[in-house]
Amino acid sequence: MLSAWQILGISFFNGDVDEALASMDRCGGFLIAPSGTCFARLREDEIYRRAVLAADLAIADSGLMVLLWRLLRREKIGRISGSKYLKHLLRKLKGERAEEIFWVLPSERARRKLFQWSRREAFPIVSKNCYVAPRYGLDIEDRNLLSLLEENRPSHVIIAIGSGAQEKLGYYLRENLSYRPAIHCTGAALGFLTGEQIPIPDWVDRLYLGWLLRLMTQPHRFIPRLIRGLELPWLIWKYGENLPPVRKS
Repeated sequence: MLSAWQILGISFFNGDVDEALASMDRCGGFLIAPSGTCFARLREDEIYRRAVLAADLAIADSGLMVLLWRLLRREKIGRISGSKYLKHLLRKLKGERAEEIFWVLPSERARRKLFQWSRREAFPIVSKNCYVAPRYGLDIEDRNLLSLLEENRPSHVIIAIGSGAQEKLGYYLRENLSYRPAIHCTGAALGFLTGEQIPIPDWVDRLYLGWLLRLMTQPHRFIPRLIRGLELPWLIWKYGENLPPVRKS
C-alpha cells in the first residue's frame, strides 16, 4: 500500500520520484500532477472532479499547495513537480523501443517541437505514435485516439495537453482501453523540455518559482490562471483533507 497525504479529497503520493515511476511501471493506470490553479475546478466541473478522484497516482506538483499545507497544517509534504517527474520518466524510457511510447500533444507546433527535441536528445520517436488532440469540450470522448492505442498497444502514454482536459482524457482512456498502459498526465512539462514553452530551470523548479517565471514571460496567458489559484488558500483553510462540495449554480 502506497503512503499518501489526503488534501482536498485527493490522495497525494507520499514518496520520491523513483518510487512513483516504479508504481506506474508496475501497476499502470493514470497519473496526474494538479497545479495550484486546478483546485478551483473541483467545485465547478463534476467530470474533472470524478477523474481526479479516480486517478491511480497523484503527485504534489503545486508548490503553493505544499507551502500552504506546511503553513496551515504544520506538516511537510514531499513535492514532485510534473517537470521533475517527466524528466525522470524520459530518462528511464530512453532505452525503450519507440513503439512503446505514445504522445498526445496539444498542437502541430508542439508536435514539431517534440521531433526537434528527439533529434537533439537522440530519443527515438515514431510518427504514428504522435497524436495531436482535438479541442475537447467539457465531456471528453475520443474514439479515434482509443482506436490508435488499441492498434499499437504502447506501454506508456504521455498526455501533454494541459490541465483540466488531460485528467479527463487519462480517466477516459483507462476506463475504455482493453489493456492497462501507464498513462502520464504531465501537462505543460513536455513543452518546457522541447522549447514549445519557456523552459523552467531546475533551480527555479526546486524553489517553487516556476509560476513566477511563467508570469513574467507569459503574463497575458498566466494571469487568469494565477487569479484562479488564489482560491487555494481558502480551500485548504476551510476543507483541509476533505473534498470541497460542488458549488451550487
